[in-house]
Amino acid sequence: MIKARIVVTLKNGVLDPQGKAIEGALGTLGFDGVSGVRQGKVFDVEVDGVDRAKAEADLKAMCEKLLANTVIENYAIEIA
Repeated sequence: MIKARIVVTLKNGVLDPQGKAIEGALGTLGFDGVSGVRQGKVFDVEVDGVDRAKAEADLKAMCEKLLANTVIENYAIEIA
């Protein structure tokens, strides 16, 4: 079994209203000097089998087809 973590984030230049809201809330809570907050998603996935190359290809396909909107989001795959 191969364990992977997929991190999906908005591309630079894409407006992140949720990140801005979090940034404002942190300021309200007294965390001064916080800026550039960006929100993203994390997926932990387990893939059966031991063929690392196939698992990497499958994980990439998952991202391209479902987990990330590649028009506005980047993704990174970390295999443990």
